[in-house]
Amino acid sequence: MTSSDLGPALPIDAVLPTLLSTLADHNAAVLQAPPGAGKTTRVPLALIDQPWVAGRRILVLEPRRLATRAAADQMARLLGEPVGRRVGYRMRLDSRAGPQTRVEVLTEGLFLRRLQGDPGLDGVAAVLFDEIHERNLDTDLALTLAREAQAALRPDLRLLAMSATIDVQTLAHQLGGWPMIRSEGRVYPVETRFIDAPANVTGGLERAVAGAVDDALAKIDGDILVFLPGGREIRRAQNLLDGRLAPTVSLYPLYGDMPRDRQQAALAPAPEGRRKIVLASPIAETSLTIDGVCAVVDSGLRRAPRFDPRTGMGRLETIRISRASADQRRGRAGRQGPGLCIRLWDAASHRARAPQETPEILESDLTTLALELSVWGARADQLVWLDAPPAGALAQAYDLLHQLGALDAARQVTRMGRHMTDLGVHPRLAHMALVGALDGHGATAAALAALLSERDVMLPGTRDPDLSRRVTALGAGRDSRADPEALRRLRISAKDLRRRMGIADDRLSADRTGRLLALAYPDRIAQAVGNGHFRLANGGGAHLDVHDPIAGTPLLSVAHLDGDRRGARILLAAPLTDTDFEALFGDRFEELNHVGWDHREKAVRATRRRCFGKLILAERPHPDPAERDVVAAMLEGIGRLGVTALPWTKAIRDLQARALFLRELDGPESAIADLSDAALLDRLDSWLGPFLNGVRRADQLSRVDLAAALESQLDWHQQQRLRSEAPSHVQVPSGARHRLDYAVDGGPALDVRLQEVFGWETTPTVAGGRVPVLLRLLSPARRPLQVTRDLAGFWRTGYPQVRGEMRGRYPKHFWPEDPLTASPTRHTRRR
Repeated sequence: MTSSDLGPALPIDAVLPTLLSTLADHNAAVLQAPPGAGKTTRVPLALIDQPWVAGRRILVLEPRRLATRAAADQMARLLGEPVGRRVGYRMRLDSRAGPQTRVEVLTEGLFLRRLQGDPGLDGVAAVLFDEIHERNLDTDLALTLAREAQAALRPDLRLLAMSATIDVQTLAHQLGGWPMIRSEGRVYPVETRFIDAPANVTGGLERAVAGAVDDALAKIDGDILVFLPGGREIRRAQNLLDGRLAPTVSLYPLYGDMPRDRQQAALAPAPEGRRKIVLASPIAETSLTIDGVCAVVDSGLRRAPRFDPRTGMGRLETIRISRASADQRRGRAGRQGPGLCIRLWDAASHRARAPQETPEILESDLTTLALELSVWGARADQLVWLDAPPAGALAQAYDLLHQLGALDAARQVTRMGRHMTDLGVHPRLAHMALVGALDGHGATAAALAALLSERDVMLPGTRDPDLSRRVTALGAGRDSRADPEALRRLRISAKDLRRRMGIADDRLSADRTGRLLALAYPDRIAQAVGNGHFRLANGGGAHLDVHDPIAGTPLLSVAHLDGDRRGARILLAAPLTDTDFEALFGDRFEELNHVGWDHREKAVRATRRRCFGKLILAERPHPDPAERDVVAAMLEGIGRLGVTALPWTKAIRDLQARALFLRELDGPESAIADLSDAALLDRLDSWLGPFLNGVRRADQLSRVDLAAALESQLDWHQQQRLRSEAPSHVQVPSGARHRLDYAVDGGPALDVRLQEVFGWETTPTVAGGRVPVLLRLLSPARRPLQVTRDLAGFWRTGYPQVRGEMRGRYPKHFWPEDPLTASPTRHTRRR
């Protein structure tokens, strides 16, 4: 089949001969072609008649269901046939393919199921990975397993990675040097404008979109494609634009969960004489072609999965797109003629954006990937990846699978694990469905799995976190707050799950919702702590609006949260009874001794606790805790109170200061232990712990021999050195011993009355003569007279002046003319 048989020429036609020749000689290649070049539809059809295909099928993998169906529809139209003959598609709940099908477009998830069931891919000649640059988790996994299947079982299997980005050199390198074919495409000039939209203001993004749409309508004559992060923003923008557009302008939303007829209406060309505005999620960035678009309004945002290994929880976050994605979106305006792109951010922040999107495998929940690897029978480090999965997140995924019964202690897949992969939902939900079926509530479990796998059925603006009400609505098929189309779709999805599980009964029991949810999310069982706040079994915190009907429930099974570890908002949950909790997890409840510091009582508190994870289910006093645990709790308390809570005396502070003086004098190589408050606080257990036996309260710290505790940090030689080089006292000429003050800069100081140092010719020193003592000479009334480290100089020049002043003030005191020959005295008056 030649390209001329398929309608007007497209840019990809120019490189098809090179591509066909490459695949005839090699079993793998990389094709780069910009959006609109025709790679998705022309390449598979061009391969059908190749000799190496020999009547076998060509599989085309798409990252999204909408793109899967759209690609098959377009190829079938090019052949002038209905979908399901030579071109068909397969996706969950919707397939059109038959015995005549030669090109089969399918989602990556279904391809994984096929590959796991038939690693040799019998009857398949080639697998085409469309839009591989998006680097979805399923994309990376499917490519990795297909490469191993090719290397081990099917060297004749062709693998073709197709990318719309211009940076395919890195991709080709990651793929081990696959041959690369590049199509230049056909892109018309696109004028780009930047507008700094106040997206952080409520409604700011939607108002910025409306203003940009007005500008684009005035500037160009064609249709407008608006990129928004998801359905919520699309609906808000639609509400804002409705009623302000001219009668000749039609408005269409476009996102993945819409009914098929509405999706097709958004993709179809506008009728003659009319214009259209398509409000789209990122699904329109690649794969899909929307004829007539001449302008793009780009929010610069997208939804992305984020996984926190600390909590084991994932969530969708709204993040800024990369420069590469922004260029993809911009190119949509230049396919059929000169276009306009309005970006709702400023040029400076554009330069600060990441050059490429971060692959999902580096930031996502890896539980499904870990289960797939276990079923495949390989470790991650045995496979070749574009980017290897992070070891920490992967280990956590394996641990969760073991808890769910999907893997045994040796990480080998169990019978339960194999059944879980057959259901096509997250392993948590698959475990819930299978165990729920054994418990006699498989229909309700299937309904919950469907509810948690798809978009929420509640209408926008409905704030209701109680999942049991959704189960009731699904069973009744109606609810005034629910989207009828979403309910219809979910009932079909639940029916398909029941079929996979072999369950005929479709009766739902909403009162079992919490029990079933707990099977999927045991780590998110939540215990009320008051005022709408909850503690999760994994140690995190969560909250509900205090006025929500389930905010006062003692126990909740939580499915979805948003926010950070300490203050996540509960989005979907259901009440869990004590009876169900005990029945499900009673064998995992633990009796634990807890000895900790009670900050309010400033004392050690010892209890016996019944726990599930981080939840405390019951608590009673523990009369005889281990002494080591009490000491550890006291150390915790002292750490919180600070070292000032210890029984310091002037002598002990002097000891500390003397050690610090020598340590500073020695420099970085000093062997003297650091006895500063900060250092002592950092290593409380090593120096203070041995002296805390029998102490349980802050008011008992006076019993601690703090001097001995500090001296224990110095060995015998260091203590001798401290006594000789940093003495606590010095004897002055009067015969008295006076304390040296080491809490001064530059060395110790001595406070002494002048009469006691008569006859002292030179300044005393410490540290083996290296450091002179700072003399703070005092009057008979112990008031400062002079501060000096040069006593000899003071006698020569300072003393005569001091003597002259003091003789008049203290006439009854001894003021000799020659202080060096006078006798020192402790007494200040003449005798």
